[in-house]
Amino acid sequence: MSIEMENSKQMRTWLDDMKLDHPLVIAGPCSAETEEQVMRIANELKDTDVNYYRAGIWKPRTRPGMFEGVGALGLKWLQKVKKETGLKTATEVANRAHVELALEHDIDLLWIGARSTVSPFIVQEIADALEGTDKIVLIKNPVNPDLALWLGAVERLHTANIKNLGVIHRGFSTYEKSKYRNIPEWQMAIELQTKFPDLPIINDPSHITGNRDMIFDVSQTALDLNFDGLMIETHYDPDNAWSDAAQQVTPEKLIQIMRDLKIRKESNEEMEYTNNLNNLRAQIDIIDNQVIDILGKRMKISDSIGALKKQKNVAVLQSNRWNAILGNMILEGEARGLSEEFILKMFKAIHQESINHQEKIING
Repeated sequence: MSIEMENSKQMRTWLDDMKLDHPLVIAGPCSAETEEQVMRIANELKDTDVNYYRAGIWKPRTRPGMFEGVGALGLKWLQKVKKETGLKTATEVANRAHVELALEHDIDLLWIGARSTVSPFIVQEIADALEGTDKIVLIKNPVNPDLALWLGAVERLHTANIKNLGVIHRGFSTYEKSKYRNIPEWQMAIELQTKFPDLPIINDPSHITGNRDMIFDVSQTALDLNFDGLMIETHYDPDNAWSDAAQQVTPEKLIQIMRDLKIRKESNEEMEYTNNLNNLRAQIDIIDNQVIDILGKRMKISDSIGALKKQKNVAVLQSNRWNAILGNMILEGEARGLSEEFILKMFKAIHQESINHQEKIING
């Protein structure tokens, strides 16, 4: 049965039961490298806001020949982490064998990675292996921006009578270069929240950014959008990590990030109003950045047109083309509730900027 047909509040029970006064925090190294490394990081995180200690045991890599994890040996190190620090443990699973070993070693939280979420066959195999478990299971978004595929994975696990579910937003792959390792596509996460407000959602700023200097800003955006927690890769010596060195932060930096984040609590009507307002403003900020990015791409195309016109000695202004664009945009704008006056002002400004770009190229 589709989870859209049921009350999703039961999925939130595990998070509510924790009674946290801060966002859920899952932190630890991208990869478990050595027992000493795992234990050192755990001991530096044990008296912080971290709720689950994460470490990759099996590491699916994009290309062969890269470090692919220490394997089942690392599960014993996670057992030691729990015994000596009291931290609950978390790791990624990608098949039935991983699940069975993780359960055997009493790992508290399991997540399905982005590469696994794209395959219903893999997700079903994991769901079958986990059927009826009381462990927390989180599903990362698929590498491609496909909301139905993401929710389909959740439904498969829910159908397997796994109640303690949640999702992880880690961004989406794209061919185009950007400042992000994986494009956030925040609107997709917002749509998921709108459909299932009681499905816990965790943000993974490490994989979104691929850059430790951007972790804080993405984390703050996530909290402004009412995300329930963060998964942040943490290493005492990030630059020498065996995988994903650029996106890991030190335990000290993680602690500072958690101190600096503005966490808005919903305690009364005024706070609820403020929280909702901040959420909507955060959505506007995201869209504004997308608008600027799109306009930048448009002007690069204008530059290419300018170079072509210079080569063929063609005038910058082509009135017929401009009038056709304007007419089409007025109609498109009206269909979206935008006034003709606004469309005219906006596209005249865009057109003028395009002319400026082309003239600069033509005039050298």
